[in-house]
Amino acid sequence: MSEILVNAAYFLMAAMFFAVGCWKGLAFTREPTVTLALMTVNFFIGGAVYVFASPVGYQWLGAVFGQPWIATLPIYIGILVCYGKMHLLTLLWTPTHPEIPGRTMRTVTAWALAYCASLVVMIWTFFAADLEGPADPLRFNTELADQPLILVFLAVFLVMLTSGTLNTWLRSRKAEVRNEKIAHALRWFGRSMVVTFGYVLCSGPAILAASAGYHQLDSVGVMGASFGMLGCVGTCYGLSGAAISAWLRERRDIAVLQPLWDQVVVEVDDQLSFSSHQARPNRFINIRWTLHRRIIEILDGIRALRKWISDEPAQMLMAVHRQSLTDEASRERLGLARTGLSPQELEAAVTAAVLRYAVGQLKASQGQQGGAASPSLPESGRPTFEVPGTSTAASQERQRLVRVARALNHPLVEESLRLVTADGNADQTRQQVASAA
Repeated sequence: MSEILVNAAYFLMAAMFFAVGCWKGLAFTREPTVTLALMTVNFFIGGAVYVFASPVGYQWLGAVFGQPWIATLPIYIGILVCYGKMHLLTLLWTPTHPEIPGRTMRTVTAWALAYCASLVVMIWTFFAADLEGPADPLRFNTELADQPLILVFLAVFLVMLTSGTLNTWLRSRKAEVRNEKIAHALRWFGRSMVVTFGYVLCSGPAILAASAGYHQLDSVGVMGASFGMLGCVGTCYGLSGAAISAWLRERRDIAVLQPLWDQVVVEVDDQLSFSSHQARPNRFINIRWTLHRRIIEILDGIRALRKWISDEPAQMLMAVHRQSLTDEASRERLGLARTGLSPQELEAAVTAAVLRYAVGQLKASQGQQGGAASPSLPESGRPTFEVPGTSTAASQERQRLVRVARALNHPLVEESLRLVTADGNADQTRQQVASAA
């Protein structure tokens, strides 16, 4: 592989690490925790490792210190520190005896001391060794494997890397964690550790062969770096994938909620909106704040519509839904499954129909009053019918409103509103005929 390709690959990896590190750093400023601090430091260390491991970074550091091989030490120490921290995080997240907190801390302390002792041995053997000749960053393991101190250096590194990766993989497999983000991280920790162990499987035989004077496996040792890169990608996704997925879901839900927001905020009262309703929400910056703001404004709009709420659309929709369960043609026309809508979907459809009908009643009243901003209460007084889902827990409002937004233009809702409007027009015609008579 040419130096240009290696530089490009390593700098791309460094950019990924630094980007995720900045993201975790911003999260730490909002919610300072030890876990976020460790993750942030880990990502920046990982980014620095890939910068130094690239041929250009390796040669630059060698020129600065006047020792061509010097970059190897911070690279290997950085790798061991990063994987050691992930190993320790896994131990904290998956205690074998949660009822005995002291036991978990003793296990973590023991592993931390083992990593520290390994780093001390690696630093001592590296500086005590006689490192001469031109440096090739990808072939350090095999170029200098004939030196006993370097063999000790590499043996300690590979033994600790093997212990950390395999122990993390085993703990991740057995873990039963309720926290979704931690569970996501552990799943990917386990997978990435198995992939990273491929580096050991490639490097170990190549080092042993090179120490005996056989360099036929040198290329296999170089190939181990690819497993290390793939493992790092998996680790990055493990530590940031849940957050990225949540960010993407929030962006999606803002877009899904937009028609419902237009219906019960823009069409009801301009004062309900925090910002101008002409501008679409920003779905790249502060999206969680935007999403929460949208939910609050939608709930305010639903409350403002309470006096226009009627149970007619709800009753009509339920009747049409029941009829469709026994009429295959009707069911197909409305796009329903054989069992109809689930209870949650049916509640969302009822809510959508009720809200759309209420907005229509409001607009009709405003038209009769010459566009009055605050129309008077209907003659029938405040209805006793409540919008379905008014007692929903705050933590479930987002999911409920997303279902309602998706149901706004459902064929079942459209059919129910058409029938309610037709019945209303027929009643109005009969009243006009009676008045004329």
